[in-house]
Amino acid sequence: MSNLLDLLVAGLATGAIYALVAVGFTLLWQTSQTINFAQGEFVMLPAFLMLAVMHAGAPFWLAIILGILLSLLLLGLGFKLLLVDPMLRHGVLPLAIATMALAIGMKEAVKQFFSAEASPFPSIVPAGDVSILGRVVSLQSLGVLALAIAVVIGLTALLNRTSIGHQMQATAQNPTVARIIGVPVERMILLTFLINAFLVALASLLITPIYLAKFSSGEVLGQAAFIAAIVGGFNQVRGAIAGGLLIGVVDNLAAAYVSTQYRAAVPLILLIVIILFRPQGLLGRPEERTV
Repeated sequence: MSNLLDLLVAGLATGAIYALVAVGFTLLWQTSQTINFAQGEFVMLPAFLMLAVMHAGAPFWLAIILGILLSLLLLGLGFKLLLVDPMLRHGVLPLAIATMALAIGMKEAVKQFFSAEASPFPSIVPAGDVSILGRVVSLQSLGVLALAIAVVIGLTALLNRTSIGHQMQATAQNPTVARIIGVPVERMILLTFLINAFLVALASLLITPIYLAKFSSGEVLGQAAFIAAIVGGFNQVRGAIAGGLLIGVVDNLAAAYVSTQYRAAVPLILLIVIILFRPQGLLGRPEERTV
């Protein structure tokens, strides 16, 4: 029973990180019709940026701040201005292909200029275990879960209870009408890209101490977050959150009770089932688009 509780908490912690990345997927799609297949590499890069700052002699707390700022600049502003804006006018498919190329380029650049070997990464959550109702649970899993939940709650409050959030939702629902009523659509889209950059930087900070800093880690993270967004509902932030938590728990339980060799197949099977029987996702809403 204790082992099951620890598996559930660890699965929820990992799932909460997937949820952060999946929410970024969803926000980009809703506001700008951007599908970022480099999202996993976006999670991988901030950890190496922070490691580079620390290797230059900066303390960990400063490396975190500079890593997040660099992520906002490169993965938020730079990504939108240098790749998305020029490619999106040619259509969604060319942009998707461009993000695939970006993912490969980022991975190879990190391998070439940083390291091809996995590197340890310090954790912002202290190691150890705590006892909850007589059951031993990892303190790191609890800390990661709590921090991720706090960020999700803050983001939800921003979207639903502030003027900026309402303007972002208006931009996502109908940018043409939003412009007519005075919403600064381009500014809201840019803000979405910056939010996505912050989310992937935070996800990198939380997950890298668990899985180490590896140039290839983006593949697994991107796939898991993409599946989570589709399973939960690609057009709903709450769907991305639910999908991330579900994939994290299912993946962890599959590794423990099915097989570590086939753990990656279980989320894929879940994805196929959802696409067949509920294509809009568990919490998504059906959409109709003219072609």
